[in-house]
Amino acid sequence: MSDTTPSTTDEAAPGGAPAGEAAPDQPAGETATSEPGQAAAESGDAGAASGDAAAASGSAGAAVGEAAAAPAPAGQGGRGVVEVSPGVYKRLTSGLGGFAMAMAACLLLVGLIYLITPRSHKNLLPTVDYASQQWAMVQDAPYTVWAPEGLPPTWRATSSRVHGLDTGGKGAVSWHLGFVTPSKEYAALEQSNEKASGYVPRMTNNRKPNGTMQVNGVTWDTYYRKDKKANSLARTLPDGVSLVVTGTASYQELAVLAGSLKPQKKQGAQLPVSPTPTS
Repeated sequence: MSDTTPSTTDEAAPGGAPAGEAAPDQPAGETATSEPGQAAAESGDAGAASGDAAAASGSAGAAVGEAAAAPAPAGQGGRGVVEVSPGVYKRLTSGLGGFAMAMAACLLLVGLIYLITPRSHKNLLPTVDYASQQWAMVQDAPYTVWAPEGLPPTWRATSSRVHGLDTGGKGAVSWHLGFVTPSKEYAALEQSNEKASGYVPRMTNNRKPNGTMQVNGVTWDTYYRKDKKANSLARTLPDGVSLVVTGTASYQELAVLAGSLKPQKKQGAQLPVSPTPTS
């Protein structure tokens, strides 16, 4: 029989440890496969710790946000927080549209007030009393003054001006007397001892008459200025005094004023009474 040497199964384990024996520093009964599980457990514990830290960080951020949102207390000399209602805030921040609406409302209110306010449509020009100026002309003018007598009360005197009475007879003396006629037109008496060749064209706005008109048997020259729509009647008396009746009134109304003119006496003249106009 041949001698055969039995094979041994006790081969050296990697790292120099005999097979079947525990590795150094490893407890008996435990295998090397327990090391990955332990690492996973430790990794889970680290993740949980990281989550707790993140939660703590979120809580701290929320606390900071709440502190920032809280109104800051008014310090000494500082301003406190002013709270406004949503309606007031909207009006304050509505911009150009809100401003335009407010202006439109104001204009509408003004227009409404204008429409409902009673207004008078009476005469805009004031009525004047020319009696004192007529009396002064009669007493001090260096010629016989002519004045209207018996005019209907629908003729309303609106202006009266005297010129030259303070010159002591060294210059021309004139009197202007204006009326609003019954047809709401204008008619004026102009008289002066100024030279007729200059005075009449200036008062009539025309140098040449366009005809004549008989008023109470007296001949008056007629004038017309188209661009000013002015009609005029004029005559020059033997003493050199010129009488001109002019205005926007028709020739018929001017004839009424011309026909009412009468010479006024100086001696014993009394203060005349102006006619009382009717509305």
